[in-house]
Amino acid sequence: QVQLVESGGGLVQAGGSLRLSCAASGRTISTYSMAWFRQAPGKERDLVAAISSSGVNTYYAGSVKGRFTVSRDNGKNTVYLQMNAIKPEDTAVYYCAARNLLGVLSSTTYMYWGQGTQVTVSS
Repeated sequence: QVQLVESGGGLVQAGGSLRLSCAASGRTISTYSMAWFRQAPGKERDLVAAISSSGVNTYYAGSVKGRFTVSRDNGKNTVYLQMNAIKPEDTAVYYCAARNLLGVLSSTTYMYWGQGTQVTVSS
């Protein structure tokens, strides 16, 4: 069993930056693909970014490509999402997920989920 705890969310002005962290416990995540999802009010939860177990391969949704960067530190059992040039439409609850069940980075099927951290962008 893996527990995931997100942190780093908050209120930020448009154009600013935030770094989200996802700390895992219970077992190592070094063999798992990891991902960040987000869900805005009244909308479905969408995949934002994903990273392979080694960190070599990444996937980004088109809406964040070039602005967000996903990374991981397996030694710290932690995954990060660096958010730059933030836009009001990035406002959402951001969730960390572990262990992609289909082996494809663009897949949305993950076994473990965090509770989420709120990101609010003011214009």
